[in-house]
Amino acid sequence: MTHREAALCDGFILAEMNHQLIRDEGHRNPMTVPELAERMRGWLSDGSYRAILFEENHEPIAYALFRAEPDASIHLRQFFVSRDHRRRGVGSRAVATLFREVFPADARVTLDVLAHNDAGASFWAAAGFRRYSVCLERGNAPP
Repeated sequence: MTHREAALCDGFILAEMNHQLIRDEGHRNPMTVPELAERMRGWLSDGSYRAILFEENHEPIAYALFRAEPDASIHLRQFFVSRDHRRRGVGSRAVATLFREVFPADARVTLDVLAHNDAGASFWAAAGFRRYSVCLERGNAPP
């Protein structure tokens, strides 16, 4: 597995994987692949986010989207391994690569996991992440 910094021309590839991520984790984001591609290209072009593409035989199999925060921490917004490459150690190797070669050695890294995404929470716990806070929300309807 190799990795590289994603370029603007990778926006649609990242958007397709982001669309799968949204579906797989049960997120309520209704955006289409073209809308996600436009958003992704905006983030990459204005420098607010960086993306790393992980490839096998020059085919994208995973990606990570993250940004540096003002306090020098890193917020990992999206991390995805394609469905046909899961349960093969790709995710663990990709996370290790991020910590070894991409993120600053002393950076604190944060991420969010949807409350109902037990598989995601288990993956991140196995990668050494621990619960720090819980975000709660309520809709506009009265309880």
